[in-house]
Amino acid sequence: MKSYWQNYIDGAWVDGGAGRIDVVNPATGEKLAEHALADAADVDRAVQAARRVHLSGLLSDLRPVERGRKVQAMGRYLLDHKDEIAQVLTLEQGKPLWESIVEIEGAARYFEYYGNQAETVEGRSIPLGRSYFDFTTYEPFGVSAQIIPWNYPVEMTARSLSAALATGNACVIKTPELTPLTNAWFAHAAEAVDLPKGAVNILCGLGHEAGAALSAHPQVNQIVFTGSVPTGVAIATTAAQNVVPCVLELGGKSAAIVHDDADLEAFENDVRWGIFFNAGQVCSAMSRVIVHDSVHDQLVDRLTSMASQLTVKPGIDQPAFGPTMGAMVSDAQRDRAAAMVQVAQEQGAKIATGGHKLNRPGAFLEPTILTDVTPDMTIANDEVFGPVLSVLRFSDDAQAIEIANGTPYGLVAGVFTRDLDRATQAARQLRAGQVFVNEWYAGGVETPFGGYGKSGYGREKGREALWNYVQTKNVAIKLKG
Repeated sequence: MKSYWQNYIDGAWVDGGAGRIDVVNPATGEKLAEHALADAADVDRAVQAARRVHLSGLLSDLRPVERGRKVQAMGRYLLDHKDEIAQVLTLEQGKPLWESIVEIEGAARYFEYYGNQAETVEGRSIPLGRSYFDFTTYEPFGVSAQIIPWNYPVEMTARSLSAALATGNACVIKTPELTPLTNAWFAHAAEAVDLPKGAVNILCGLGHEAGAALSAHPQVNQIVFTGSVPTGVAIATTAAQNVVPCVLELGGKSAAIVHDDADLEAFENDVRWGIFFNAGQVCSAMSRVIVHDSVHDQLVDRLTSMASQLTVKPGIDQPAFGPTMGAMVSDAQRDRAAAMVQVAQEQGAKIATGGHKLNRPGAFLEPTILTDVTPDMTIANDEVFGPVLSVLRFSDDAQAIEIANGTPYGLVAGVFTRDLDRATQAARQLRAGQVFVNEWYAGGVETPFGGYGKSGYGREKGREALWNYVQTKNVAIKLKG
């Protein structure tokens, strides 16, 4: 582990104008390393470098298949170095080592997928009669600013960077200050595949300084942000001053509806992945289970048993896939989640299991399941972003849909039933950008992802994401004769 990590601007490793920031190992509370901290001047240099690449055509003028091959090669670079990246990711973020491997493999998949898609972004001809030849083309926006969350710093960067590069954009990435280290490998990958200097710029900075400067920069052409609703609103408001389009993914309070005919044994595994993977620090986490009265007690017993048997310890000591959970990203994030559990108890919820900090160094919280939760409680409406599952009851289908749709969010939702008609009706009625039927996190890189309501707008993943990074140009030619 290096003691000091730099920013990457215009093909060079550089210090930051705002000094340095400590990166802490959340499993121990000890300082892990220092990282260069960017200021507004650093942001401007990165944007200017990206803009120079865009205007030069060094990236956008490549034949798409050639650009796509470079993007694919970046994914292979990540796979070739996944063991060393995973060590750093676990140490800075807290997740089990095997989860870090899963994240890096997922990141590489984005580069594979969007590298393959690069040569499929095609225009069309529009018939206007014999006197005209009319067609559309798609052009990159230019400079794509990408503000990355701390929960999946490798995979979330890959998600936007791969699509942006595949469509010919140059990028400026603002890494999360809590987990900035692993983004260095994207710079190494860019160099390894011989991207132009300035095509990929990576800097760590505070949100109110570097993040604000990037989102307000007049020569940024497009913004991608994943994070909290208040920050997303601030970014969108700032971007609007420059009439710059945004893609916002702002989290959720996602619900799984469990009907009386659901496969409860299979659902246990969905909950394990849905709320305890990455210690629940997932925007599309299964944070609410809305279960039919007739199977409520049986399901709670199953889930309580599963959650209480999870092994919770430092992620670096968890190399093998299994029923394990690591630390949360910071003491502050852990304390916030624990405080929300306490408020839920005060409002009438009961703790079926967990609910407490672990009596050891590090940002550890027990896997927690709350019962007797009602739709009016804070815990049923506000995002915890931790390993806390709220269980609510319903008695008929209409009530289940009403509860599920009862928050301002709308990122994902799920329905678990053997009745195809019931599942189809629920999928139509649930107010969410993605609906899972009988498997939480069904789908993949190929399937579009994004929210309704305060979960944001725009779509990432799938071919739909490509249109975030291009503009449509129409060319109308008057012919003679």
